[in-house]
Amino acid sequence: MFTTTEIAEIKNSLSTPKNITIVSHRNPDGDAMGSSLGLLHLLKQLNHNVTYISPNAFPSFLAWLPNSEKVIIYEENATTAQKIAKNSDFIFTLDFNALHRTGNAMCMFLETLSLPMILIDHHELPDSYAKYTFSDTSYGSTCQMVYDFIVALGYENLLNKDIATCIYTGILTDSGGFRFPKTTPQTHRCVATLLECGVNNTEVYNLLYDNSSYNRLQLLGRALQNLKILPEYNASYITLSKADLAEFNYEKGDTEGIVNYGLTIKGITVTAIFIETNDDEFIKISFRSQGNFDVNQFARNYFNGGGHINAAGGKSFSSLSETVNQFIAILASEKQK
Repeated sequence: MFTTTEIAEIKNSLSTPKNITIVSHRNPDGDAMGSSLGLLHLLKQLNHNVTYISPNAFPSFLAWLPNSEKVIIYEENATTAQKIAKNSDFIFTLDFNALHRTGNAMCMFLETLSLPMILIDHHELPDSYAKYTFSDTSYGSTCQMVYDFIVALGYENLLNKDIATCIYTGILTDSGGFRFPKTTPQTHRCVATLLECGVNNTEVYNLLYDNSSYNRLQLLGRALQNLKILPEYNASYITLSKADLAEFNYEKGDTEGIVNYGLTIKGITVTAIFIETNDDEFIKISFRSQGNFDVNQFARNYFNGGGHINAAGGKSFSSLSETVNQFIAILASEKQK
């Protein structure tokens, strides 16, 4: 948490109306969207002029979140986004700890700003760009950190259904439905309070997970067909090519959660999904693991990425087949150590 002095300074800054910008990482997920919109609703109650700028479009399965229709998409309207950010008194950066996570274009713009920034994030090794930094890897989600930040400011009485729904969404998604190791007693205490604020947990789950398109389910089927097991390394992996995505009319968010299927196989401790998209000039990679296999360090060492011990992401500028071969070769090399 921020120090007592920092909390006092931030609260003092929030005592009069301000222009505030909130920024999340590129390809926002439930935690990024939930923490950003949850904080936005809180700050609006304090009479601030608040704007949430997302580096690029968010997936349709998050479009029901309250106020999501007012999110400014930097890629689609950079001029407006830059004007808003430049006129801000300060900027909150949520669910990421290095400006490059916003993408090249937005990162270059943010680096030109001399505005104070407030960082709230649970990933390892934060950069030092922010005036105030709340970085804690013991948390399972940034949403839970935002909840604790609200409580530390003394604004728990301002929690309402909209704030609670946004924060609950991020906790639910980043905890894997409350099953990941960083789901603590405090997580459940936080969730209990959110439910008391009116969160409809059944409806949130249905909107997130039981709202698939036919094409998305077909893409999942193709991904499972492409699933390969490497029993000698207790590993598995999934590939999705541009052709696979095109065949099933891929939309942003359609591959969310597919990587987790690789860990459901008995004896598998690490899995990966390699996705070749038209949107990026690289192979997008997600890693998941169980136990002591540190995919954060694995992604940092070999695939230009990082994240958490059991969940991380990366990228490769090689072809899809070359990237997979590299993954297998690294596993073989690591086993010999």
